[in-house]
Amino acid sequence: MCGIVGYIGDHSAVSILLKGLQRLEYRGYDSAGIAVLEEGELAVFKKEGKVANLISQLNGTGLHGSIGIGHTRWATHGVPNDTNAHPHVSEDGKIALIHNGIIENYLTLKSELKAKGYHFQSETDTEVLVQFIADVYRNSDVDFAESVHLALQRVIGAYGLVILNVDEPDQLIAVRKGSPLVIGKGDHAHYIGSDASPFLEYTKEVIYLNDDEIAVVKRDSISITDSKHKRVSPYFERLDLELDAIEKGAYDHFMLKEIFEQPDRLRDCMRGRVLAQSGEVKLGGIRSYADKVYHAKRLILTACGTSYYAGLTAEYLFEDLCRIPVEVEYASEFRYRNPVLSEDDVLVAISQSGETADTLVAVELAKSAGATVLGICNVVGSSIARATHEGIYTHAGPEIGVASTKAFTAQLIVLSMLALKIAGERGTIDQRKKQALVKELQVVPELIEEVLDHAGRIKQIAQKYWLASNFLYLGRGYQYPIAMEGALKLKEISYIHAEGYPAAEMKHGPIALIDAEMPIVVLALKDKAYDKVLSNIEEIKSRHGKVIAIISEGDEAIKAQVDDWIEIPAVLEYFAPLVSVVPLQLLAYHIGIMKGCNVDQPRNLAKSVTVE
Repeated sequence: MCGIVGYIGDHSAVSILLKGLQRLEYRGYDSAGIAVLEEGELAVFKKEGKVANLISQLNGTGLHGSIGIGHTRWATHGVPNDTNAHPHVSEDGKIALIHNGIIENYLTLKSELKAKGYHFQSETDTEVLVQFIADVYRNSDVDFAESVHLALQRVIGAYGLVILNVDEPDQLIAVRKGSPLVIGKGDHAHYIGSDASPFLEYTKEVIYLNDDEIAVVKRDSISITDSKHKRVSPYFERLDLELDAIEKGAYDHFMLKEIFEQPDRLRDCMRGRVLAQSGEVKLGGIRSYADKVYHAKRLILTACGTSYYAGLTAEYLFEDLCRIPVEVEYASEFRYRNPVLSEDDVLVAISQSGETADTLVAVELAKSAGATVLGICNVVGSSIARATHEGIYTHAGPEIGVASTKAFTAQLIVLSMLALKIAGERGTIDQRKKQALVKELQVVPELIEEVLDHAGRIKQIAQKYWLASNFLYLGRGYQYPIAMEGALKLKEISYIHAEGYPAAEMKHGPIALIDAEMPIVVLALKDKAYDKVLSNIEEIKSRHGKVIAIISEGDEAIKAQVDDWIEIPAVLEYFAPLVSVVPLQLLAYHIGIMKGCNVDQPRNLAKSVTVE
């Protein structure tokens, strides 16, 4: 969840590290720090808060060292402050370490080190780790890379590490276990990052480290070994990513940019996969396991957060179109239920980052039981992409805003394509219906553009309700998961308490909350549940609740029954969630802005949850 950047080359490291940290701030932003090798000693600067605070601290220091490491933190052990910030340094001042992940047995290691006379300044597991590595190095007759390898034999947990040692000043050590690390190849230089964003302007040639690999990174070489000391040949891939994709451009916030990018990103996702004229869907990413997927006896969709709601929405699609039993599981609970799995099951793991720790554990559990495992993720080379048997990339582009928007709709459109493909192969829909559905799916980006053209109205509605303390979101059928996703967005962005409920469940408890101060967002589209939702609206109004309705374009009758309404174009029920979620994203965005919240970096949240 933290951001990692490292540099070794011929240029001053400080500016490269600071620019990289600013680009990584979406991954962690409660403190930041750097360590630079300066005239044979470590120069370490750490500061609580945003990277801007660190930059202010460094003004006038004049550091010019050409090897260094930097870190943005999302706290797990110890409150955000200068002391707990990374990098952490060994007691002798020679080794600096940055860390993403959790060391589960750090208390045991800390007790052993205290018995040897070590002292600790911070509350972190990371300081324990750097002291432990230093102790092994000091007491072993081996080089530093081998000392790191020996030390990690005792360490339990997940980690991405970059380590700098004064005694071996011409190299950085990078280690991965369960937390991503990428190495970029420059001109007489190398870069390290928790993703590629901090060095994208310098190189697009990258290596993705695998679990249990240790890389010795020098200016002109990279040496990689696995946990058994076997040499691994570095394999460089070329990034298909442009610098403007990770910059805000003309938008005030990344979140707003990413909301408005959705039509183009969905077109990217469907390009070459959806063939409207023939009614075909091509998914080359599942070719090798196609027969298993098409004839599965059960689909299990597993994810966390927003991705989980994408799975819940897809449950309706798969059962409607494919007639396959579907279960949707929180990945964080899946491993603890001792689930019943078989070789006839297909598990679909959904993750924006492809690094979500709980989802990755669910993948390994399903594989060990013999199930076929597909991944749906956005990041090429990510852990889930490599751990699953096959999968489908969403091609949504980098999502910098912590609250997911375009990644959610991209996941939905991939799941829609998968449902159409399976339904066609199983014969549960005929060719005529399939062709009609494929054509409808292809026009979804245009329908979203129509919603975005009327974004000003959504801002006006936000102005009426931004002072509310609680919101209720209601939907039925396909719109029920969208109600939960809409409530989640409002919670994440504005810190207003909000709950998403099936509309029919309102009278079984939540109705007790409704009064004249309670805004209720009702998804009231003209689908098969329309009349039932109208009844729910009448129940709300009879208790003086304020109704904000998401309605089908041209539905004049409902406008007289609600306080405010947002129209969306007519769209088939199967794909309506792709369109109806967009006004809820905008509503959350505008309310968050009006409340003065940092909508790109909400408090306590991180973009990529790489710890369980």
